[in-house]
Amino acid sequence: MEQYSTCAKCDKRVCESEYSDQGPENCPSTTMRSTLDKVREEYAKPDVAEFARQASIQEFECYLRLPEGMTPRNPRVEETVQFAKKMGYTRLGVAFCAGLRKEAGILDEILTRRGFEVVSVCCKVGGMPKEIIGITEEQKIEGPGNWETMCNPIAQAQVLNESGTEFNILVGLCVGHDSLFFKYAEAPTTVLIAKDRVFGHNPAAGLYLSHSYYRKLRRKEPLSPGT
Repeated sequence: MEQYSTCAKCDKRVCESEYSDQGPENCPSTTMRSTLDKVREEYAKPDVAEFARQASIQEFECYLRLPEGMTPRNPRVEETVQFAKKMGYTRLGVAFCAGLRKEAGILDEILTRRGFEVVSVCCKVGGMPKEIIGITEEQKIEGPGNWETMCNPIAQAQVLNESGTEFNILVGLCVGHDSLFFKYAEAPTTVLIAKDRVFGHNPAAGLYLSHSYYRKLRRKEPLSPGT
């Protein structure tokens, strides 16, 4: 039987030490050495190496080293700005959900004030009706007989591609729509806000509450195809 990586269940954490070859039998640090060797070759590419180096420096700079111990210092918005400056980017893309237009506007102002040129694009760009992707009247959020514009992450990606953005920032795209954006975007992309309609765009709250108020998340059910 093929063994898959189950890092989320591992309590040895040998990959965080110099003993990465002493993990469990399905540890990818051991079982996928040829793959990791190829990955190492990717990091040898100058552009990839510089991106990874600056990302690691950004991680390092996220903490203040005080006498009483380390403490975090910057929110993600500030980290995003700092990383973009480290990379020498000047033109940033903001792909946002129409439901987070206010947040996107605030982000646009912050980025502009920090010296960037900002290209922003809404998920409803193009005004295409949901019918073109097979949505029925009964599947419309506002109900049958109403016009609904489809979310258009492919168009968002293409708008930013053709605008020459060097780094893209996602603001609240839906699950699946964000995946299509990643697939079609040419510039590297980071996520500032992950949409969560219940927890105020803080998806981690669902994990923290999965043993209490939202224990229904842990219910057992068979895998079935989506509809």
